[in-house]
Amino acid sequence: MSEFSVRDFYDRLAGDYHLMFRDWDASVAHQAGVLGELVRQGLGPGPQRVLDCSCGIGTQAIGLAAAGHRVVGGDLSPVAAARASAEAAARGGRVPAVAADMRRLPFADRAFDAIVCADNSLPHLLSGEDVRTALLGMGRVLREDGLLMVTVRNYDEARRARPTTTPPQVSGTSAGKVITFQLWHWHEDGERYDLEHFQLVPAGGTWDVRVRRTTYWALTRSQLTEFVAGAGFTDITWHSPESSGYYQPVLTARRGGPDGGSVPPARFVRP
Repeated sequence: MSEFSVRDFYDRLAGDYHLMFRDWDASVAHQAGVLGELVRQGLGPGPQRVLDCSCGIGTQAIGLAAAGHRVVGGDLSPVAAARASAEAAARGGRVPAVAADMRRLPFADRAFDAIVCADNSLPHLLSGEDVRTALLGMGRVLREDGLLMVTVRNYDEARRARPTTTPPQVSGTSAGKVITFQLWHWHEDGERYDLEHFQLVPAGGTWDVRVRRTTYWALTRSQLTEFVAGAGFTDITWHSPESSGYYQPVLTARRGGPDGGSVPPARFVRP
């Protein structure tokens, strides 16, 4: 299978993204609570200037903005970014969002106190050069000692188990239940995989089957730690789902000083 267009994947998924959640608004609130607490622990009560550089339809950005932070969104998909702003406005909030590639962030140096890159977005970058470019760009737009937060799948376990599918997720709509699941097709290198994202949507007594395809790099914690350290970040810490309450492992790190600073080994927070 070829490497599929990430923008096309999210352009096509943007209208249905919320259907992956049993209750999207509840997830927005919960994720903002967890990530907001990490922001508070790292930077103080705020409000903080936050860039969600892979905002999608606003799952993290909307809740962080509702908590009082000054949030800006960016996403490779202009369709998703537009929906994030619209969903925030519909809930009485404000999240200006732009179409932006995380490798070429269109923001001024030191413009933000914190950056969020959530929902397994960074592993869409399939080469070390692209990952380094993105992380260096995040460091550029973060203030000195600013906070980076990256969430990814538990790829240490996935690389061992080599799953070929995910359990179905079921959400309810006025028309009936929506079923979402994925098929994974691993590359020969054992690190990258093509993903087929299926949604079965009720349609007048039958099913509308919607399929989107993309590719990921299953970066282990040690690999991602090395990339983050190499981009000049310090105080690199991994927070497990059990310790943080977030549904994916979360990496936090601080932007080093002008010379990048020394890089201590990563820490792991466990329950």
